[in-house]
Amino acid sequence: MSTSDIDSIKDADLEKVDVPSSSVIDHDPDAEFGGYEARKALERKLLRKLDLRMSVLVVIYILNYMDRNNAGAARLKGLEEDLHLTGQEFPTLLSILYVGYILMQIPSNMLLNYLGKPSLQLPICMMLWGIISILTGCKVCAVTHKRVYSFVGTLLTRFFLGFVEAAFYPGALFLLSKWYKRNELGLRTAILYCGSIISIAFGSLLASGILDGMQGKLGQAAWRWLFYIEGALTVFVAFCAIFVLPDFPATEKGRWLSEQEKRLALRRMEEDAGVGDESETEVSAWQGFVLAVKDWKVWWMALAMTSQVVCLSFNAFFPTLCATMGFSTTVTLLLCAPPFAWTALEAFVVSSRHSDKVGERFWHCTTPFLFGILGFIIAVSTMNTAARYVSLFLMAQCYAGFIVLFAWVSNTFPRPPAKRAVAVALVNAFSQLGNVAGSYVWPSTWGSSYTNSYAICISTGGFSILILAVMKVHLESVNRKMDKEVTLDHSQTSFRYFS
Repeated sequence: MSTSDIDSIKDADLEKVDVPSSSVIDHDPDAEFGGYEARKALERKLLRKLDLRMSVLVVIYILNYMDRNNAGAARLKGLEEDLHLTGQEFPTLLSILYVGYILMQIPSNMLLNYLGKPSLQLPICMMLWGIISILTGCKVCAVTHKRVYSFVGTLLTRFFLGFVEAAFYPGALFLLSKWYKRNELGLRTAILYCGSIISIAFGSLLASGILDGMQGKLGQAAWRWLFYIEGALTVFVAFCAIFVLPDFPATEKGRWLSEQEKRLALRRMEEDAGVGDESETEVSAWQGFVLAVKDWKVWWMALAMTSQVVCLSFNAFFPTLCATMGFSTTVTLLLCAPPFAWTALEAFVVSSRHSDKVGERFWHCTTPFLFGILGFIIAVSTMNTAARYVSLFLMAQCYAGFIVLFAWVSNTFPRPPAKRAVAVALVNAFSQLGNVAGSYVWPSTWGSSYTNSYAICISTGGFSILILAVMKVHLESVNRKMDKEVTLDHSQTSFRYFS
């Protein structure tokens, strides 16, 4: 055999060897981050830094909910008498807040997506609602410049409180959806919403201390001090939040992120949704609005959430329901805390963390409402003190399922970002009609058994379960169709809806 034959055999053998070309190496998706292991380490570091900054949202939400719901505690210490409220005027004070809340949510989120500056927009709105909350307790209304012993003056103050509070929650959900992947979002949404649950528990404890110890201080009623103190605390935290909250990945100026971490944040969202947020910036705010309004799933989710909100209307009257057990005002407010402390734990550990892990939403969302319906039935069936307190625990834990629904909404509308911003805001805004209606579900004339009120909650809770069952079936059918398309065309990116 000649030397040339040997060389030709070697060349043929080399051709059979699968040696990666330089182009393949260059297309390693993790090459710019130093490889797979280096990327994972960088991703863990990014999430730690991000979680630390996002934690301020929990504090903001605690104050948001306290400022919104402190009227229920103030009612126990003379608010109705001092403002000369009669008939349906107190429920109207509660419901008018949600009129402003509904009107502003979608425009606020559209503006947030356009400006890309949540670190400024959200704290500024927070400062405004803190100031308005303070003015709610004042004897002079900033809107009418008249003494607010009148119903109308307080009504206007509550309307504008809802108007500026509207920016926070849909804006916070949208901010989370810009940084976290779908299998990370349920846990973060749960942590955020635990702020509202904690606020009901912590707010009741704070209110009991203020209402018990501040009566007559500086000539002011204790319920006025409740608005002064909580409003002032809100303004202080809002100022601090300006320096803590992140902007969006594309608009963050690197105050706390390296360039590599910023590129990784953008890459994560591109991989999760199959396309990057910033690759779809040609979709304008108005186009995003049209896309959201034309998608029937947005309205279906909105209907489900509205039904759940009516079912959860007991939260604004929770001190009143606790009071049916016959204890003093201070003890009643203290008893409000444990049910929601338990709910926060359940929401964090069971519903949302496990929901993310297994990629399932429906059963994690509806099972707490099934237990909640059991709680309503117990409350209807007996006036026994122990049984009614157990029923309050079962009612409160409905919020664990409600939190999962928020994550499900964000998962269902992943792109384009302009549509997601409107979809999240529209669903949340529409659902606030449930709060408007829920304000009239618990009239004092139906106490102390509140049989009719509990019947309404049972009906709306059951209705929401049926609506979400339809959504689950639909999303599962869409997933099967997409799986089949990916099998036929391997160039397509595999994407699945959480159901």
